[in-house]
Amino acid sequence: MVAVDAVREGQRRLWDGVSPGWQRWQRAFESGARPVTEALLALAGIHPGQTVLDLGCGVGEPALSAARAVGESGRVVGVDLSPAMVAAARRAVAGIANVEFVVGDFETVVLPDEGFDVVLSRWALPFAPDRVAALRAAAARLRPRGVLAAAVWGEPQDVPVISLAFRVISQVLDLEPPAPGPGPFALADPSVLRSELEEAGFAAVEIETVRACFAFASVGEFARFSRDVLPPWLAEQLRDRCGSVEDAGVWGAFAAAARRYEQGDGRVVLPSVVHCARAVAGASRAL
Repeated sequence: MVAVDAVREGQRRLWDGVSPGWQRWQRAFESGARPVTEALLALAGIHPGQTVLDLGCGVGEPALSAARAVGESGRVVGVDLSPAMVAAARRAVAGIANVEFVVGDFETVVLPDEGFDVVLSRWALPFAPDRVAALRAAAARLRPRGVLAAAVWGEPQDVPVISLAFRVISQVLDLEPPAPGPGPFALADPSVLRSELEEAGFAAVEIETVRACFAFASVGEFARFSRDVLPPWLAEQLRDRCGSVEDAGVWGAFAAAARRYEQGDGRVVLPSVVHCARAVAGASRAL
């Protein structure tokens, strides 16, 4: 339990630290992420009147999209470990009455409602300290035959929008590979995602692959995005080794790598692989 608590606290600090960057780039990122959000809503079969729980809501999506889909007769609750992320999501509500955001972790958060029709999670599950426990907690919050729809990143080489900066910085600074554990690519293998969903008690698991294209106006803009959302520990490595997060040598190497994705008009387009899963809770009890 101490280890789990330590991981959660580390995650809280991480997401609080990168929250300003994600807010700054929210519109550009969500433009690329839209196919994933739409896939999750479709897999879940979200319709007016439903209650939806978004685990790891970040600065507001897919909770806000779900709130539009369930309409005035439905309700959406978004949960995130980061107070800074939740504060940003609350600012984004902008008068939408059927959604609220709560600070807490997947397993122990106290919610205003229980018995949800749908649980959504977009790129959050791989960060859970104990993913199966988190999935069991999600199942426990669903009504019998309620649906979980979750998105996770594919392999790092297939997700340059997230992985390219880490790969280049790691090479330039000769960093050790990250230790196994929570992180953006912890569920990159769909067979692991399926196995953990089934271990947590979900049934009728379906997984489909979605390709999302993230676009930036230039290599320089992509570099600014990547710098703004760097994990604090990696930014600290840059400051310690190079004297600045904006070290010209590091970002020159990044620009050289990013040109692989440069289009004729100068834009950078980054096709990225996402695995989207649908699973049913309590199916055996309903048969």
